[in-house]
Amino acid sequence: GHQHNSYMYGTEYQLNSASYFSADNMGSINNPYNHDVPCAVCHVAGRSTHVMIPARLSCPQGWSKEYNGYLMTENHGHYSNKNFICVDEAPNLVPGSYSSQSYGARLYLVEAKCGSLPCTPYVSGYELTCVVCTK
Repeated sequence: GHQHNSYMYGTEYQLNSASYFSADNMGSINNPYNHDVPCAVCHVAGRSTHVMIPARLSCPQGWSKEYNGYLMTENHGHYSNKNFICVDEAPNLVPGSYSSQSYGARLYLVEAKCGSLPCTPYVSGYELTCVVCTK
């Protein structure tokens, strides 16, 4: 029944600029803003170990690069911004999903913030790239 204790929502992209991502997988859309994020599973036959490395575009020696892109999560002011994901530099969208509704999780680009994170090699205020590697 309707207990109203917890809900599951989808996720949408929240970006101020289209310049970060390639539109290769977005059809005629050039900015993923307010479009839903499709579910994705990374499966590579014969490779059971994977790692997502923030602030890099390449994998360590001996690892295979699956994709690279930008680190994203919820807004820093939201209580649930603890899961950081690497979104492909050419993201997919759910076709026909554009909406200005505010229901669901929203993905924002992650910026470096110096302090407990060392300023070298990071630059405070710059968006962080990421890479997903398998072995």
